[in-house]
Amino acid sequence: MARNVFCLRLKKEAEGLDFQLYPGELGKRIFDNISKQAWGEWQKKQTMLINEHKLNMMDPEHRKRLEQEMEKFLFEGADVHIEGYTPPAKD
Repeated sequence: MARNVFCLRLKKEAEGLDFQLYPGELGKRIFDNISKQAWGEWQKKQTMLINEHKLNMMDPEHRKRLEQEMEKFLFEGADVHIEGYTPPAKD
C-alpha cells in the first residue's frame, strides 16, 4: 500500500517515496516530506546540473554543491538555474 506525505515541494498530499533514498538526517527529511513526483523532478534537474557544470561526484566540493541545490529545490521551492538553458515551450 502506498504511503502519502504532504510534499513540501508540491505543497499538497502526494504519494511518498518507498524508502529513504538519501543518507543521514537530510535523507530522513526527504523521505518524510517529499513525494515521488517531486523527487523525480529533482533527479532530472540533478542530471542537468551534473552535466552542464561538469560536476565530479568523487569531489566532495561538487557533492556539497549538488546537495545545496537539492535542498533549495526540494524545500525552498527554488528552481535550478542553468546558464544558457531555456526550457522548451509548452504547446
